[in-house]
Amino acid sequence: MCVMNNLGRALLDLPGPILITGHTGFKGAWLTLLLTEIGVPVIGYSLRPEKDSLFERAGLKGQIPEVFSDIRKYKKLSKFMTKHQPSVVIHMAAQPLVLESFKIPLETFDTNVMGTANVINSSFETPSVRVVLAVTTDKVYKNNNLEHRFVESDPLEGKDPYSASKVGAEAVITAWQLISKVSNGPAVVSVRAGNVIGGGDIAENRLIPDIIRAYQSGKILKIRNPSSTRPWQHVLDVLNGYILTAEACLNGTEINSVNFGPKEKSLTVNEVIEICKKYFNFDYAFNEHVVTEYKQESKYLELNPNYASTVLNWSTKIDQALAIKRTLEWWDKVLNQNKSTKQVCIDEIQSFLTIV
Repeated sequence: MCVMNNLGRALLDLPGPILITGHTGFKGAWLTLLLTEIGVPVIGYSLRPEKDSLFERAGLKGQIPEVFSDIRKYKKLSKFMTKHQPSVVIHMAAQPLVLESFKIPLETFDTNVMGTANVINSSFETPSVRVVLAVTTDKVYKNNNLEHRFVESDPLEGKDPYSASKVGAEAVITAWQLISKVSNGPAVVSVRAGNVIGGGDIAENRLIPDIIRAYQSGKILKIRNPSSTRPWQHVLDVLNGYILTAEACLNGTEINSVNFGPKEKSLTVNEVIEICKKYFNFDYAFNEHVVTEYKQESKYLELNPNYASTVLNWSTKIDQALAIKRTLEWWDKVLNQNKSTKQVCIDEIQSFLTIV
């Protein structure tokens, strides 16, 4: 165990573990490693890991109490929670891909809306649960491409099946927040972030994973929307925000929703590519057909993190350019230097914890 600052101190004293749904995913694997490194007991409920995923590369299977199943299986989820009596639930399990949601819209809604309802309701039926953090997305806001930095009180609206399903999840969260007030139930919070980057992400149609695949395969990377902006941020910064939110709620702070994003102006897709070209050699071309076909994607997207700064004393420790650099260095160590995936992650976590 390596605790270099006060992160997670309030979680160490809880009677039950932290349940992570979606612990086999990219962020879920990083959160499992982070919490374990600071000494917080963790349990996981998720689909089986994908081939070559961070979870698989780092050899995390069997390292914590876990069940590989679907959050839509309510009885199995409830049984797992009853058995382990978690104190905090961090709900990450989702269908997380915008372009995939066009192919499987019904499954996307079922997983992201009803799956969220299942997790929250199971939490309310488990007496040990004190806080539920439900991870949604920066894409839940009504976006008219006016270069507005969204605050938590801005109106929500989904256009594509993914963002619409996450707005549906937000409605579920709001409903159970009211139920909580009526029944004195656990705190329920929506945590919103987007374009989280870091080593080990292999998701399709995400820029940096696609760049890594282009580098490995030698194939030309097809780029859509080169001038679009996104709030790029390192995975450990976002997970730090989730932990601080859970701790604040445990200490009695009332939070309904909170944004996590960089304070500086978001980089464009093209700017990210230029940074990546300094570290990896890959060829790319702009694909106008993809731009037209998926024109539903917003051109400008930025979050205002002032509320997180004020209430949680949170801010990104790693700026966007450095986050990209660290992500590419992670891949270089794993792919080219044959270093242990798990140890590279732990080293990065230890380094992050020393940043004031």
